[in-house]
Amino acid sequence: MLEHVDPFIGTAPTELPPAQGLAASWWWPKAQIGNTHPGAAYPLGMVSACAYSGAYPTGYGRWDLATEGLPPQIRDEDVASGFTHFQQSGTGAIRKYYNYFRVTPLTEPLDALGREFPLIGEEASPGRYQATLGNDVRCELTAGPKSVIHRYTFPRHRDARLVIDCSMGGLQIPFGETVPVAASLELVAPGVARGHIVVEGMPLAVHIECRTPGWRQLLWYDRRLMPGGSRLDFDAIRPTTLRPFGFMWAGPSSPEEPIELAIGFSLRGTAQAERNLHADAGPGAAGRFTRRLSATEDAWRSHLGALSIDTGNADRQTVFSTAFYHSLVKPAYAADENPFSSRPGPYVFDLCTMWDIYRTQLPLLTALFPQRAVELANSLITVSEEEGNFPIGYRMARGADRFALQGSALAHTLFADLDALRLPGIDWELALVHMHADLRRGLGEDFLRSGLVHPVTHTLDLALGYHCTARIARRHRDRVLAEHMDLLAEQWRSAFDPETGLVVDSTFYEGGKWNYSFRLLHDMRARIGLAGGDEAFIGLLDRFFGYGQPPVVQPGLAPDRDELVAGYALHRFEGLNNEPDMDAPWGYHYAGRPDRTAEVVHAIVENQFGTGPGGLPGNDDSGGLSSWYVWASMGLFPVAGQGTVLLSPPSFREASMRVGGGGELRITTSGFREPAPGGPAQYVQSARFDGHPLDRAWITTRTLFRGGHLHLELGPEPASWGAGHRPPSRTHTAETVRSEP
Repeated sequence: MLEHVDPFIGTAPTELPPAQGLAASWWWPKAQIGNTHPGAAYPLGMVSACAYSGAYPTGYGRWDLATEGLPPQIRDEDVASGFTHFQQSGTGAIRKYYNYFRVTPLTEPLDALGREFPLIGEEASPGRYQATLGNDVRCELTAGPKSVIHRYTFPRHRDARLVIDCSMGGLQIPFGETVPVAASLELVAPGVARGHIVVEGMPLAVHIECRTPGWRQLLWYDRRLMPGGSRLDFDAIRPTTLRPFGFMWAGPSSPEEPIELAIGFSLRGTAQAERNLHADAGPGAAGRFTRRLSATEDAWRSHLGALSIDTGNADRQTVFSTAFYHSLVKPAYAADENPFSSRPGPYVFDLCTMWDIYRTQLPLLTALFPQRAVELANSLITVSEEEGNFPIGYRMARGADRFALQGSALAHTLFADLDALRLPGIDWELALVHMHADLRRGLGEDFLRSGLVHPVTHTLDLALGYHCTARIARRHRDRVLAEHMDLLAEQWRSAFDPETGLVVDSTFYEGGKWNYSFRLLHDMRARIGLAGGDEAFIGLLDRFFGYGQPPVVQPGLAPDRDELVAGYALHRFEGLNNEPDMDAPWGYHYAGRPDRTAEVVHAIVENQFGTGPGGLPGNDDSGGLSSWYVWASMGLFPVAGQGTVLLSPPSFREASMRVGGGGELRITTSGFREPAPGGPAQYVQSARFDGHPLDRAWITTRTLFRGGHLHLELGPEPASWGAGHRPPSRTHTAETVRSEP
């Protein structure tokens, strides 16, 4: 699958063929760009590296900040002033940004530092990025778990230079700059340097090796060299008086002798950064790039091999492979790197954010790589011990900016899914303590007092958090806690208006009452009853998804207020360009209409994803969007925190998952037709699991985790399959347990 990945998908504004059929009636206001980057990364690694232009939001590309419509272009061509590290992947506005330790190859004097060179002949594949700068230097990057290896091929020159700017970070847009508040740099041996900076409250250390014969190394400050100097310290840096500073290596170059520069990173000091580099790339100076690239490609090949599909369509293979790749770029795993504790153990950052990934990416991680999901859960417990609550988002930064407006108690779904799989490695007594405490933090206090908090979506979050906690408490035989949690989980009802069947009027984070009214709750049977029953609920969903409605026009560049007001007034599905909409298509399953789910999911998969830089409908959000595609195109959807996977027609004739339980889930079909954007949906006529009839449109995550053979008979017309056996709801848990395969 590795050879089919195109890391450039999502790096430019959305450019997809005109939507057809049902999808033409959807309207999405949020930024229409994937916000991905093509840089070198290791699967779930600590660090990434890419060309740096200072553009929004990763530091790569030509685009400025946009919250609605197409993003404005701020550069006429792709340029770079160097290559930076710790890029985000697909995020929207996260307020602060990384892009530290910019490396620039120069054939010009140091005064040229910061010049933007055209990027020529860019190429990228998992673990590798390369391009030629406008000064004729060929640049190649690869990444390990905690390191990056640079390789530069200069033209013949008597004094070529590699310059590392340690003073800059962030973006070259208004309010996008990040400034270190302290720093220390040191030359420790020929070709070896080390240092650290403190940025956003985090102590980021580097160990750097550039052992090129005949080259000298120097420190520089304010674009002036410091001959003979071996140390540069800044106990405190004021943004108003900051002058750039960093390292430089210089010497003769020729096209026959590429220059390698290796950087190890750590949040626990330069000695650990050195150990990380040597663990990733070995202690030797020669051939590191080739060795590291080979090892990283092997790691990607292994990870991407967890899924396979059968399709003769090269574009569809590229879209699927790239979506799976993007699902494994973040979060950033950095074991034993917690800078605020000396204890060994998991540490995970770039969790940006739970609101984006808890429905899709984290369940994918749990299904395929469960030990990584366990590591994440234990890291979250550590964060809760240190900060008093589970984060909604957790960056490589210190402070209370944890995206609290987006949601509450979303980590609880991860813990519930892990517990349902009986996975080892978590102290569940400790986990329950922190889950319970987290529910009482922030808006949780108001929830306990009144049972309803605003934004009203937090009421739903907290009720689900109580339900997930009750599930775990019950399995671990804390009946008193489980019963207490169950009572509070019932408070989801206060968020709905029985007169409309929708959530009550409130403020909302990036959406409106229609977007948030169709999330999959833990008691969908009662939620549908509150809306007036199956037909009434289906009617609301049909209106939301635009059945029978004419095509609409999407917001363009800088949409005006009237255009946005008219669009929002449609109360329409936002085409998967808004996180609350991700599970809405599957609401039909709970009302006995999996055929409707099939139609909506078909329209999304075939109209909203494509090849090329504009192949995503919106922000990939740390793989949350791409993970949705992976699940849906395989005919699956996990209900976060509920131990349930919903079934629908897959987009491929056959597919397989190498699940973490050690088995393989094979999905085969009969009657399959290759889908097309303007073509009709397919419908499941009947199903068998391991040879036994399966008359319901869902399986448990424990069943999926063990593997097996799911065979779906497909046809061109809706059938009654799955209509009579609804997915589990809290009000019929006993039925769920009895019917588990």
